Amino acid sequence: MSDLVQSYLKHLQWAAARDSWEQIRSFMLPRPQCVLLDCGCSDGQSTLRVAQWLKTSEIYGIDLDSRDAATASRAGVKTCLADLNKRFPFPNNFADVVFANQVIEHLTDLDNFVQEVHRVLKKGAYAVVCTENLSSWNNIFALLVGDQPFTGPHISRKFLVGPHPFQKSIDSVADKIEHNKVLAYKALRQLFTQYGFEVVIKGSGYYPLPMFLAKALQRIDKAHSAYLNMKARKADYSI
Repeated sequence: MSDLVQSYLKHLQWAAARDSWEQIRSFMLPRPQCVLLDCGCSDGQSTLRVAQWLKTSEIYGIDLDSRDAATASRAGVKTCLADLNKRFPFPNNFADVVFANQVIEHLTDLDNFVQEVHRVLKKGAYAVVCTENLSSWNNIFALLVGDQPFTGPHISRKFLVGPHPFQKSIDSVADKIEHNKVLAYKALRQLFTQYGFEVVIKGSGYYPLPMFLAKALQRIDKAHSAYLNMKARKADYSI
């Protein structure tokens, strides 16, 4: 791959990620002192950004990496070390907002995750869940030419298998970024509606088009955008 093509692809990726964050911010309406729970909080920097938009200091996080959890804790996030494939260490009806950005595709038990998000949310509260899109056009094109989708799932821990335009070796695909279950647009919607959520989904990025064209097309055709950004509200009734 030429340096020019690689530079263009990186630019598209960064632009789509920025647009994704703009959409996340549009979902996060200020609600002072609401309880925020970030699932997969990493070092806490994104958690604090969302908390600032919500205008809350009630900030909680879950992460599997002990070093990241410790860093987030020092930054002011009340952090629990836990596996998101298992029961969350929080009581029922605990949170006003659950946030999970680029997390769900790394999990193995999606039913547990969605059930637990539903359980810990208060009635009428919401989750914002963002992920890469299996049905994006770049993934469809990769499949058409007989390759793996760009977004995974990753199928080898020893070799780079499939298109990995920004990775030079298997060492750069660490366990913590391994994709296990990547969802398409309709599957993401169906999974959350099955568990009693009312769902709104926006799309970010429309590879390989530049962002000024992507912004128009991703509004018309969310199903083939690069990223899916979902606001899922827990209905006032219990399932």
